[in-house]
Amino acid sequence: MPHNFTRLDEARNGTNPTVVCKLSSGWVFLGDSQFLRGYSILFADPEVSSLTSLAASARAQYLSDYALLGDAVQAVTGAARINYSILGNVLPLLHGHIFPRYETEDTEAKRRAVWTYPDFEARLPRFDLGRDAKLMQALCAKLRELGCAVADIDYPWTKFV
Repeated sequence: MPHNFTRLDEARNGTNPTVVCKLSSGWVFLGDSQFLRGYSILFADPEVSSLTSLAASARAQYLSDYALLGDAVQAVTGAARINYSILGNVLPLLHGHIFPRYETEDTEAKRRAVWTYPDFEARLPRFDLGRDAKLMQALCAKLRELGCAVADIDYPWTKFV
């Protein structure tokens, strides 16, 4: 599937600092905005346009990895709950968002989708490898503990922990 999306290419060649780890079904990234600490995304690799583009076994693996990523984020961050979102309307490449939700969020905001936060994508704090490396290490370790097949490669965060 040809693409013009560089995040996966950067993950594959080790140059994307937001990479948490490589799982059987794809790559885990921390989101560029970390105002909800632990916001993560699982991009399918190999690339497909949607969940329905995957064979049954690959779909099951992706959904298992996706659910376990949610479990890992909740365990590591202490989030009250996890919101899951697979859209594909803007970027036609299978990727699932993991949004940790916290009791400390504004009462009205807690009842609505994360996308309704004003300027969601630009909100602070932004991803910072120096600050977020320990979170990334903890997520990777928790995913292994939960039984995910985490690729044993040199991730960018390893230089900061």
